[in-house]
Amino acid sequence: YVQTLRTYLEGAEGLTSESRATLERNPLRVLDSKRPPDAPIIAGAPTIDTHWSTGAAEHFATVTRGLGSLDIPFTVDHRLVRGLDYYRRTTFEFRGLTLDSAQNALGGGGRYDGLVEDLGGPPTSGVGFAIGVDRTLLACDDEGVFPTPDPSVDVLVVDTVDGTAALAITTELRRSGVATDRAYDGRSMKAQMKAADRSGAAIAVIVGPDEADAGTALIRPMRGDAEQEVVVRTDLLSRLSAMLSPHPTDRTTTTTPG
Repeated sequence: YVQTLRTYLEGAEGLTSESRATLERNPLRVLDSKRPPDAPIIAGAPTIDTHWSTGAAEHFATVTRGLGSLDIPFTVDHRLVRGLDYYRRTTFEFRGLTLDSAQNALGGGGRYDGLVEDLGGPPTSGVGFAIGVDRTLLACDDEGVFPTPDPSVDVLVVDTVDGTAALAITTELRRSGVATDRAYDGRSMKAQMKAADRSGAAIAVIVGPDEADAGTALIRPMRGDAEQEVVVRTDLLSRLSAMLSPHPTDRTTTTTPG
């Protein structure tokens, strides 16, 4: 097949210079060209299925039967080319339907039965794939695979000293499962409190020079009429957990007339 394809491409008029350079190295790679002038030439190229051996045809039929039995939708692309020359028999790609057509391959791979032997090992069958994490996550967002995370936080840490306390407190609270963020860039108290308000946090934890010297933190509720309070740093997590947990008396109860 490679020789048949080479002969066809060598005689094709209009093949780009880049693809002619690729042709010298590996004719199969020309089939992967995304250059518009090459498209009609590739569309008219001979396909590999006309050159399968009996064993290769039987193997491919087994693969497609397996996909069908599992109700996995697929299309057969006889011009699919992967970027590594050690693939054998079946190659495959997963394509995202919502991405730009030129960048819609989420991942792909194939069989590489001869790779281990080429590297000096015993003959070993193998199959594998690579995945584009960024593209896959973009496709998941487009298709609504995962619910949109809630960006709100429960606590925002304000540190007007040097940021050290904010780093330690934010890390401690996050590790304990409290949704926490902090203000950055050493801004003023006023600017950091504005950031706390914009964040939608229920509570601001404030560490100024006095709190830093005393080993305490100021807890300031951002909503409602609750008053601020000073707590020892070692008690901060437990106090915040109690404040953020719903209390039985806060729940609305209803009665049914009997």
